[in-house]
Amino acid sequence: MKNLSAVFSFFLIVLATYWSFHSLMPQSISKSTTPDDQFSTERALSHVLQISKEPHFVGAANHKVVRDYIVTELQKLGLKVELQEGYTGGDWGNLSKATNIISKIEGTGNGRSLVLMTHYDSNPHSSLGASDAGSGVAAILEGVRAYLATDKKPLNDIIILITDAEELGLNGAQLFVNEHPWTENIGVILNFEARGSGGPSYMLMETNGSNSKLIEHFVEADPEFPVANSLAYSIYKKLPNDTDLTVFREDADIDGFNFAFIDDHFDYHTAMDNYERLDRNTLEHQGSYLMPLLNYFSQENLSDLKSDTDFVFFNVPFFKMVTYPFSWILPMLILSVLVFIGLIIAGIRSKKIVLKEVGIGFLAFVAAVALSALIGFYAWPLLKGLYPQYNDILHGFTYNGHSYIAFFAMLSIAICFGIYSRIKEVRPVNLLVAPILFWLVICGYVAFNLEGASFFIIPVIAALVSFGILLRQEKPSILLLTLLAIPGLFILAPFVQMFPVALGLKILIASSLLTVLIFGLSLSVFGFYKSKKTLAIIFFIIAIFYFGKAHVHSGFDENRPNPTSLVYLLDADANKATWNTYNTALDSWTSKYITDDRVTSTEGHHFSSKYKTGFTYSSEAPVKNIDLPDIRMKQDTVINNERHVKICITPHRHVNRLELFSSTPFIECHANGIVFDKNYLKNRGDRLLTHYISHNEDTELYLVSKVNEPIEITLYESSNDLLNGIDFNIPQRASDAIPMPFVLNDAIIIKKTIRIE
Repeated sequence: MKNLSAVFSFFLIVLATYWSFHSLMPQSISKSTTPDDQFSTERALSHVLQISKEPHFVGAANHKVVRDYIVTELQKLGLKVELQEGYTGGDWGNLSKATNIISKIEGTGNGRSLVLMTHYDSNPHSSLGASDAGSGVAAILEGVRAYLATDKKPLNDIIILITDAEELGLNGAQLFVNEHPWTENIGVILNFEARGSGGPSYMLMETNGSNSKLIEHFVEADPEFPVANSLAYSIYKKLPNDTDLTVFREDADIDGFNFAFIDDHFDYHTAMDNYERLDRNTLEHQGSYLMPLLNYFSQENLSDLKSDTDFVFFNVPFFKMVTYPFSWILPMLILSVLVFIGLIIAGIRSKKIVLKEVGIGFLAFVAAVALSALIGFYAWPLLKGLYPQYNDILHGFTYNGHSYIAFFAMLSIAICFGIYSRIKEVRPVNLLVAPILFWLVICGYVAFNLEGASFFIIPVIAALVSFGILLRQEKPSILLLTLLAIPGLFILAPFVQMFPVALGLKILIASSLLTVLIFGLSLSVFGFYKSKKTLAIIFFIIAIFYFGKAHVHSGFDENRPNPTSLVYLLDADANKATWNTYNTALDSWTSKYITDDRVTSTEGHHFSSKYKTGFTYSSEAPVKNIDLPDIRMKQDTVINNERHVKICITPHRHVNRLELFSSTPFIECHANGIVFDKNYLKNRGDRLLTHYISHNEDTELYLVSKVNEPIEITLYESSNDLLNGIDFNIPQRASDAIPMPFVLNDAIIIKKTIRIE
């Protein structure tokens, strides 16, 4: 790049890319000196500190401590507080007793209610729950305090619902929806969640209908940093969702908004989900949603939120939210295709478009796409091969994950500049044909299969304008062409990071491909650069820097601890015991028990876990004298050619969890009075249910099967006290290790078989 315009255009592109990320969320937080009638992140943090001192999952000693703290804080605000307690089974076959915290600010009208919702239980067994969802509790407590300080009288009732047992199967939400009378009058819900410890908070809606009215209200409420797009919304609707809000939508047809941050996924459900690691700007972002939406929906008519039309929507710097109806999708696509065809014809007639040069442009672009896709496709398997310890990061986003995203993005840019540096005497107008055609094909596909992504046409339209300028002008303004490339950067660049953050590093191919596709739309600018080879070298060096940075941080230390696992399993039927682990790469702590004579685990039952993870290795362990549960047959009768069996299982030690497996096809299953859905029983596989136990309560089973069907149930009773058990003397982990999340860990398990012939 020898001329000043090219240098300045490159600077603008770098600045626009930076701003596309920087503008997503607040970059500073509100202090404790903020006026009382405004949200203060520093004041909210004081709640996070109190809530996240210890794990507080259902059945944990600190669970009630956190509940009492929240109740007291609500009462300090002058609110009456109700506790709703009861068993539910959720939709995941997880039985637990939930205790919801409920309060209300009375409205002056008779309209529908606004609900502010989050949950207060942490994930079993080691998570401190600062982000998930102590941040949600803190945001609501501080938001309600600030709202009450305004002395405003809401038109609508404002219900504060802090659910319990969300982590176990959305049980508290199910309890409220199906048993609390306030459900009947709810208009809309604002739910605050987390799936990491930082990054921007994304808005995702839950509705059984269409989204246009919800979007209109959201835009009118005018949150300062909206991060939302209809692509994420469309994907979210296709996935098996798992937030409390899902229960309200499915069971009561109630609409709402989720606000969830998902970055720094490596902290999710771990001991590192603590007060120190919660991103302060992220909590500020939650507050920036809560306050305007609370003020808006507390006064708005909430009886008319259903709609039969959908909107395409996306956030963009300076304009906040852009929306338009789905009915515009095909006209915009068709018009873009016609304009493209018209410009191609005009270009051929004016001899600006030369088929040979277009062909060379196609070869270059296809080569860039193919090479980047190939690298991105094999990226995660290759990284796991180079660094075997990554296999034990079950969610697939490593501590150095952002460095890998940057590496593959920079490498893709280097590849693009490298390939195009070899093309001589081909005008930018001919280079632009291939990427525009590629993007039109993509937009055609999403118009019929993923309508929410149809805002991709906006950068394409900007590229078509650039294409037209290149056809008309021999020496166009490179700065004007740069300005036309900026919409693509603003809209698309954040997705380069968002896809692997949301879906794990296995999706790095999306980052690589999208980087090339964005580069292609910018060829109206890059095509004029004279120093493409130099830029290729610069971006390759930057890529190597990020890979080097990732390599340096590929190991484990106190800030990036190793997720390790150890379980003691006593088979009471065989009177044998084993040490077991989920790790594939063993550290010095685990290797003390999973020794050199270890074998691949043959334990066939995989305990309920997010990623269906089973034991990897087992080693022989000493048989310990552990109190077995008492199993009593209370009923065994035949009624109408069906066998009705009632079994009571009583623990004789402090336990946290009871897991039952059976291949017997049951017609009915009741547990502690809760009836499990017939559809669940039909599709459950061999796992019958899991009871997350509070206060060492019994598990009472009522089972119905065919009269001649033998019943066999494998029982696993577990406690999370392996490291505290005086009979085991297991040392604590080193400072560079934490309990592996998402699995039954640090547990003493008794396995026993119940056979009823």
